[in-house]
Amino acid sequence: MRLVIARCSVDYVGRLTAHLPMAPRLILMKADGSVSIHADDRAYKPLNWMNPPCKVREESIDGVVTWSVVHGKTGEKLVLTIEEILHDSSHELGVDPGLRKDGVEAHLQELLAEHITTLGDGWTLVRREYMTAIGPVDILCRDHLGGAVAVEIKRRGDIDGVEQLTRYLELLNRDPRLAPVKGIFAAQEIKPQARVLAADRGIECVTLDYDALRGIEPENPTLF
Repeated sequence: MRLVIARCSVDYVGRLTAHLPMAPRLILMKADGSVSIHADDRAYKPLNWMNPPCKVREESIDGVVTWSVVHGKTGEKLVLTIEEILHDSSHELGVDPGLRKDGVEAHLQELLAEHITTLGDGWTLVRREYMTAIGPVDILCRDHLGGAVAVEIKRRGDIDGVEQLTRYLELLNRDPRLAPVKGIFAAQEIKPQARVLAADRGIECVTLDYDALRGIEPENPTLF
């Protein structure tokens, strides 16, 4: 990865045009060929970017330094006009091991897979960590009617988790062997906003009881 902090302007030319005036910015140039331009706000979201495959051409004409980032398939272009480079470094990050879930979340997945009938009588497990092009769905199972169901598991369920499951469902429903695929968003605690978004997307929310899945009786059992 190459990290560059520079005073630059950025022009995007493609299906639409956009211009970022001259200012100090962070430029990330990753090994996969992607280029993204960041300001010191907006959290992780870049101001502009170019996804791979793309090529970068650096040139200087009459003292004006430009970096042209051209997409290999669409021909869309980012043109960075560099006024001053404040920092320029490259780093080898190697192969990323990927996101690992915390202990409770991973254990929830294991327990729910083992006791899949928690979701309904007659339900069966297809497999855990069912791979898609954008990552693994926590659990793929079938309901009592044989319909495919994708389950995303979180310790605390928020809007990001619902969005993640939505993306998985879009891909899974393109597979004629599985479609139609329903979604279940399962967590120990689900935020109200996440429930509203899930309902709007046709996704069912299920609150998981960690102790019950582990077979631990409640300290204060009730008659009803």
